[in-house]
Amino acid sequence: MSGTGRYRYLFSPLRLGPLTLRNRIVFSAHLTNYAEDGLPSEQHAAYYAARAAGGAGMIITEEHSTHPTDWPYEKLIHGFHPEVIPGYRRITEAVHAHGVPILAQINHNGGQASGMYSRLPVWAPSPVADPLFREVPKAVEEHEIRDIIAGYAKVAGHCMEGGFDGVELQCSHSSIVRGFLSPATNKRTDRWGGSLENRARLLLEIVAAVREVIGPRKVLGVRLCGDELIEGGTTIDEAVAVAKMVEASGKVDYINTSIGVATSTLYMIEASMRIPPGYAMFIPSAIRAAVRLPVVGVGRFKDPLQADRALQEGHADLIGVVRGQIADPDFTAKARSGHADRIRTCLSCNQECVGRMGLNRWLGCIENPRTGREAIRLPEPRRRGRRVLVVGGGPGGLQAAVTAAERGHHVTLYERAPTLGGQVAVAASVPSRAEFLDLTRNLAARVRHLGVDVRTGVEADAAMLRAENPDAVILATGARPARPWWAGGHDRVVDVRDVLEGRANPTGQVVVVDELGFHQATSVAELLADRGCDVEIVTPGMVVGQDLGITLDLETWNVKAHERGIRQSTDLVPMGAAATDDGRVTLTLQHHPTGTDQTRTADWVVCAVHQQPENELWHALRGAPFPVHRVGDCLAPRRAHAAVVEGHRVAVAL
Repeated sequence: MSGTGRYRYLFSPLRLGPLTLRNRIVFSAHLTNYAEDGLPSEQHAAYYAARAAGGAGMIITEEHSTHPTDWPYEKLIHGFHPEVIPGYRRITEAVHAHGVPILAQINHNGGQASGMYSRLPVWAPSPVADPLFREVPKAVEEHEIRDIIAGYAKVAGHCMEGGFDGVELQCSHSSIVRGFLSPATNKRTDRWGGSLENRARLLLEIVAAVREVIGPRKVLGVRLCGDELIEGGTTIDEAVAVAKMVEASGKVDYINTSIGVATSTLYMIEASMRIPPGYAMFIPSAIRAAVRLPVVGVGRFKDPLQADRALQEGHADLIGVVRGQIADPDFTAKARSGHADRIRTCLSCNQECVGRMGLNRWLGCIENPRTGREAIRLPEPRRRGRRVLVVGGGPGGLQAAVTAAERGHHVTLYERAPTLGGQVAVAASVPSRAEFLDLTRNLAARVRHLGVDVRTGVEADAAMLRAENPDAVILATGARPARPWWAGGHDRVVDVRDVLEGRANPTGQVVVVDELGFHQATSVAELLADRGCDVEIVTPGMVVGQDLGITLDLETWNVKAHERGIRQSTDLVPMGAAATDDGRVTLTLQHHPTGTDQTRTADWVVCAVHQQPENELWHALRGAPFPVHRVGDCLAPRRAHAAVVEGHRVAVAL
């Protein structure tokens, strides 16, 4: 059965104002950090063009700022400057070359911002400080509200000159319009506050101003927050009422949806794998039942069948697939052609997309080393048809094999375990992390599709590799647990991997030592608590699992920890472990802010600590008559994205 036949609704056309979309898949707006000095870049054009070439039904760009007071992060497109227009044209021409319509999202972030870059006070309906930026905004006056409306109209005009097919007004999770709509942030008593009709006045006046500028032959959409998930905030009933007002204006062609507030409940906007797919469908479903305008649904759509089912069940008319198309630009084309099994499905790990945004870096993808680098053309292979041997079937080795095979080389991959996956398979075995296995499962499927000779259960050694006389060897042999200096010889001080790989089975009271600040400690703690252990996590850091805040897992982890009675203790450095008379472990900890010592006595201590490279094969191949490369943990133990990037980079250089 063809993809089109299998997905009865997903590939049906839809009329959207003056446009006819060829399918229902939308590449919705999201931040990229690709702007250069406030202007759209060549990378923007290449990035959106790749998703257009992959078959998306419609593309909506990231936000374009409408006013100088709105500069919440460094690499923002300043849409109010006319200098953006040439960059807009490069983007729209690149996307239109593939027959795909593209809209520009325009926005003023309001009080969800900082004056750090603008050196101006941020504007908001009322002087209510945002919980993330912690900056008291200036309550806008009547003349400033007029400036806001005029700013939206001005940027809409620039977008029309730039060749966009329309604009979308960002009125949802991070927007001054959302700030006016929400009773939690709009405390005004004038005609812009109080009743819902007053709070919606700014939105409706912006709609009218923008429609006047863009005219009747361009698309105008509005993105609304259906539930802010905060005390006293907008709920679904008010969102539905606002959607009705938007429709009644007669000036809007569709409604897009969102959930949460970008600085209070961000973990629900860009939900990680801890949140079930389709979690936000109640919002477009309720709005669609109340209006006749087409409605876009979002909420962690990983595969086309999921999206088609949401359409079939009447929850939405269009489906926003963002991270799915970040991971695989050809998401739509593969589904349409009946090759959905070849889609590089998103993990919802948030490490290189959302996480990089939080670190002020350009958007990438843990799975796709080309994401964020579309504008950089890969060099041609120096010579095709090389014999390449890859040792190790984790993410680094698999990506190296994929890239080398795609570039015309003959690749053999050796993995000593009976199955592929490496440490990813171990990491995916804990609660709420099963989707992480998609990283190596997707790569393994691609390896087999490309005809790589995969040999599992084979321990490759130096003599064997030398005997093969290859053109190049890529080592991705990983890392092994390293016993921390303070552990002594106690056999009940074990590594996280010892637990997850079945070499240790802790019971009773367990102390988990978190020196990595990521999923290793929190995941094993949750697993052991589910097995009935009494668990405490201690960490030298100020927060247990501190990097979970970057991937938006920290809030849900804390909920799980509370439910399971997992205790969390911070600022504690392990200094030694000793055996008690009854075989338990006494762990000495130094509270580093005060220099005082504490102790914990437990049945087991489980360590989430740095690993040791497995680089023996690298040393054994010194002086080999062929080039030998290392990628991933055998070079330096880090996270999976480093292995993927290095595997790709080394294979490109062959």
